[in-house]
Amino acid sequence: MMRTLAFDADDTLWHNETYYAETQEAFRALLRPFHDDAWIDARLHDTEMRNLGHYGYGIKGFTLSMIETALELTEDRLDGAGIRQVVELGKAMLAKPVEPLPGVAEVLQQLARSFDLMVITKGDLFDQETKLAKSGLGGHFSKIEIVSEKDEAAYVAILDRHDIAPDAFTMVGNSVKSDILPVLALGARAVHIPYHLTWAHEVVAEPVESPFPVLDSIRDLPAWLAAHSS
Repeated sequence: MMRTLAFDADDTLWHNETYYAETQEAFRALLRPFHDDAWIDARLHDTEMRNLGHYGYGIKGFTLSMIETALELTEDRLDGAGIRQVVELGKAMLAKPVEPLPGVAEVLQQLARSFDLMVITKGDLFDQETKLAKSGLGGHFSKIEIVSEKDEAAYVAILDRHDIAPDAFTMVGNSVKSDILPVLALGARAVHIPYHLTWAHEVVAEPVESPFPVLDSIRDLPAWLAAHSS
């Protein structure tokens, strides 16, 4: 039976958090006449967390949270031109090119010979489908799963839906919280490939007791899989 190798998308297959960081800096610049950077960042993060249940993950929800935060921090004094600036920041993010990380295309082509490849990502359905199409990587994957959350229940549902046993499943991703810990809890394998930026919501505050492999680059993945095949 062919083993299934699943990949996170954002910041595992292509750059993503970098664009959020650039946009957040432009957002700070807009609001600096009213507050300092640390307070702007804190209030935006709080608004994002409060809105996850309404908008989910993704650029559109982030843009709405920026608008709400801007109105809150300016006590509704931000005019139409200012709100338009925030909307344009969101549109600029949606228009960004999807740039695969170094080595991704080559590694996927190599691994597709030995594994059934899958994408498991969370976020806005339209946005994530668009990014996958723009990336040029979609042809490597036999299965695409775009979910609202990546927790243990979501992985159980995915494995059940595709009739995949946990011991035949490996997840690869940049987020310990979303890509590693829930998968290990199922008895499957997970490989962490950190990105140089991590969204605060994805940071695991408590020490992680379960050991898991950490690779410097996706280029190291084929050798790791060959050394740990079973």
